[in-house]
Parts: sequence; structure tokens; C-alpha cells
Amino acid sequence: MRILGIESSCDETAVAVLSCENECDFSILSNEVASQIQVHARYGGVVPEIASRAHCEAITNLVKAALDNAGLKPSELDAVAVTAFPGLIGALLVGVNFAKGFSYQYKLPLYAVDHIKGHIASNYLTNSLRPPFIAFVASGGHTSLVLVKDYRDHRVIGGTRDDAMGEAFDKIARVMGMPYPGGAAMDKLAYDGNHPVQFPSAAIKGDNLDFSFSGIKTAALNYINSVKQKDEELNKADVAAGFTKAAVGSVVTKLEEAFRQYPEIGRLAIAGGVAANSHLRREVGLFCKKHGIELFMPELRYCGDNGAMIAAAGYFEYLHGTPANLDLNAEASRFEE
Repeated sequence: MRILGIESSCDETAVAVLSCENECDFSILSNEVASQIQVHARYGGVVPEIASRAHCEAITNLVKAALDNAGLKPSELDAVAVTAFPGLIGALLVGVNFAKGFSYQYKLPLYAVDHIKGHIASNYLTNSLRPPFIAFVASGGHTSLVLVKDYRDHRVIGGTRDDAMGEAFDKIARVMGMPYPGGAAMDKLAYDGNHPVQFPSAAIKGDNLDFSFSGIKTAALNYINSVKQKDEELNKADVAAGFTKAAVGSVVTKLEEAFRQYPEIGRLAIAGGVAANSHLRREVGLFCKKHGIELFMPELRYCGDNGAMIAAAGYFEYLHGTPANLDLNAEASRFEE
């Protein structure tokens, strides 16, 4: 089977062609990404209207490039998968409407994909991961703990009650004058901190599996402002090191609770843009080694938004046999369990 995957939920237009012979035996025939980092860098974050317009400008040529690089004609595809939710509504609509038109023109079945499930599916691209497992998904817009019972059976068992983990990293980096996207810059700078600033945990107390990154973000902002008000020099590396330590430590705390509640689950997968954070990968790796849990992490190139993960998630929708109709609409906040 050959499936075209289209992703446009935020600030990257991504298109891929995926081939699958059987369960999770994927071959990535092409994987094209048009990044908007330079466009949004001047604003220090994603501007939704600008993102939507950039998707409109990029998507047609990107689909053509994906097909050309895969050596395929549209008529040689078996299906189209597109991110339909959640995400920035204007950005999502670009991908959804293009996919509907494309599927109609070439008489291909269309499958709506949940962006979170797409990130989880990034682990299927290069790993031998099979359900059941627990997934920790973190990005600039999402932070969730998900119990994956089957390829289409996902249940959210925990997550952030306010800000996303990636957004918190980006905000602190922006306040300290670091380049956008701030998460990558914070990751690198944290290694230079010799005296990490102490920040509170983002893990909400109790046997829940939830986070609150708003509190740790506010604590960091207050610390930065207090240093400026005292007219002292801010040690950015120590702030980055302390913030990273607190944020990553919070994740490990809730992973410990998650596997206490689900002791029969012996696999963990991490996914999303924050899954590229080297500190998170290291600490989660140590946690899994300590508790005898099998860990799966996507290759760095598949941590960010990409079309291959959407095509992979779309493959399982295809197996279920429920294509979307042409009245498919994008939704900003939906999660499909």
C-alpha cells in the first residue's frame, strides 16, 4: 500500500509518501518539509495567520515534490491521510481542504488523522514497537500521557492542565533573548549551567498523572525579572539548566506514577518535538533502565511535525476501513480516543 500523508497543524508544511507491506513494515519513499522558522523568528513565536498563508504557498509544490521523489504518479497511490485535529484551525484547514480536493480528483479514499496519534506513530517508522505501551507526547502545543492499547485505541491518562512543555521552554528562552525556536537553544545552553537555579516541579502532587507547566514558567519569569530589577547580570545558562532539570524531572516523576498504576505495561514511547530534547532522552533512558522498561524513541528527524508520521497513522485508519467524507472539517482541540 502507498499512502500520501499531509501535515499542516502548526508552522511546518509536511508531505510524505509511505509504503507498507504489512503491519508496521514501513518504507518512507519521500518525506518533504517546508519549515516556517525564519518567517516566525522575527515575532518570537508562531503567528497563526502568517502560518496559514505560508501553508497555502507551499503545499502544492511540496506534494508534487513528494510524489516526484517517490517516483509515483497520483494514480499510483492507494490513499490520502491528513491531519484534521488538533492544531491551529487556519493551518489545519489548508491541509484538510487540499487533501479533500486531491482525493476527489484522483478518486482516492481520504483518512482524517489525529495529530497526537501521528506523533505516537512516528515510533513505528523506525522501531519495532507494538502496542500496548504508554506514550509521553510533548510539543509546543501538547503534553499528554497516553495509554496505547492498540494502533487505533488510545486513551489519555494524564497531561498538562495549562501550558504545554514545549511552549514553556520557548517562552523562557524568548524572555532571555535567545533565538527562536527556543527549545533547541535551551537544550544546548543547559549544559553550560554550573549552578542550576532551583525551580518548582511541574508534576502536580498526588496519584494523578497531570502536569502544570504554568507554575514553573511563572517561577522562572519571576526569577529573571527579579535579577533584572536588581540590575544584576543574569546567568542564562544556570536558568536554562535549572528549568530543564525541573521540567524533565517532573516528567520522570509522573512516569514513575504511570507505571505504578499500569505495572502490566512494560513499554514506553516518547514522541513530539520535545522528544528531541537531549536531557529528556537521557533521563527517561535512565528511568527505563532502572525499572526494566523497554524504551522507544523516534529518530530526531521524526520528532518534529512530518508527513511520514501522518501517513503511518493514516495506514491504521485505512485498515479500519472508515474513510472520511468530503464534508470533513478541521477541529482545533479534538482528540480522538
